[in-house]
Amino acid sequence: MMKRIALHTLGCKLNYAETATVGRQFLDLGYTIVDMDQSADVVVINTCSVTENADRECRQVVRRALRRSPNAFVAVIGCYAQLKPEELASIEGVDLVLGTKEKFDVVKYVSRGTKNKRAEINVSCIDDVRETELASSLGYDERTRAFLKIQDGCDYQCSFCTIPLARGKSRSVAFSSVVDQAVKTAKAGFREIVLTGVNVGDYGRTIGQNLFSLVREIVQVEGIDRIRVSSIEPNLLSDQLLDFWFSEKKMCKHWHIPLQSGSDAVLSGMRRRYRRALYKEKVEKIKSAYPHAGIGADIIVGFPSETDELFEETYEFVSELPITYLHVFSYSARPGTDAQAMECRVSPQKRMERSARLRQRGFEKKRQFAETWKEKIVSVLFETKKNGDIFSGFTEEYIRVEVHSHRDIHNQILPAAIHDVRDEHCEGTLVTLVS
Repeated sequence: MMKRIALHTLGCKLNYAETATVGRQFLDLGYTIVDMDQSADVVVINTCSVTENADRECRQVVRRALRRSPNAFVAVIGCYAQLKPEELASIEGVDLVLGTKEKFDVVKYVSRGTKNKRAEINVSCIDDVRETELASSLGYDERTRAFLKIQDGCDYQCSFCTIPLARGKSRSVAFSSVVDQAVKTAKAGFREIVLTGVNVGDYGRTIGQNLFSLVREIVQVEGIDRIRVSSIEPNLLSDQLLDFWFSEKKMCKHWHIPLQSGSDAVLSGMRRRYRRALYKEKVEKIKSAYPHAGIGADIIVGFPSETDELFEETYEFVSELPITYLHVFSYSARPGTDAQAMECRVSPQKRMERSARLRQRGFEKKRQFAETWKEKIVSVLFETKKNGDIFSGFTEEYIRVEVHSHRDIHNQILPAAIHDVRDEHCEGTLVTLVS
């Protein structure tokens, strides 16, 4: 009987690409991938530990999986596994915990493993992790965008962040391996590549390359219509890279640039490698070159020492900038970080209030940006089919668009006229362009 495996990803697109790589290993052995809510013989959970909520969610997923498949072999891998292996191993029903170095060997461990009363732990010291594996979502599901991991780890040592502890030092996938994978992605029919990593802008520093040289090579790959960068630090947005981004048609005019705070005092306490003036300069340069650019930002509220006045600095800074959407996180004290020992804590209630205010402002800015596209024709890569004949996809500026179509338009890039704006998407109509 064919064995069944359920995979679950917590956290970022980098984790998703890694889960997909693990999934393909099981497919090659004849496993069938099933949903987490279906009965499975093996469950693999790829974890995140950026916030306290991510830790809590991991424990909930383990318990949910075991309720559905009480006899399943449960393996937990990834960042939380690297940081808190004993804590995960103590969860009833967990059989295997693998760290950053070992996670891509999960197939080997599972093939010889049986349900255990006590979980097996294999977690190397993060200082021993010196290589990074190529990871890609290619061949894992029916998405039209392929997530391609090009970099891992981080050398930045921000005071609030556990990523260096969980993933180690910054390291890059070999230049030729990334390009070869891009070619395979195109041959498999994917129309868009999303370059992902912990600190994508740092790509190539340890191997004598850089992100500019990589994207310049990938745009030459036939069959790939769009290249998107998942996230990039403002201090790594060089003029050379930006000028190429502006001029190259295949580069999506969408930037996700972490901000974290609009207060220089808070940025200093976070040990970020830029200040608000540089961030503003980069955003304004992008908008000057491409007024309809989509620009997203991450923000952490409630960092220790963030007074009401300093939060207002962030709120006003974000309100004035032409950012088009926000990802807002409430600060979580993470074990092993310098920020954990900082005084002047912000109360949970105040963190919640600040998060709500900024999320509302982010919703307003996203809506305002979407409104600017009404009555315009946009190019959409259609990814999924929803209820009935509704297809959904994204523009290169990262606006979700939904249209009705009686024919299958999955994985096609087509023009659509935007006629209405909803809370989370735009509604449009397919149009035929006369040449």
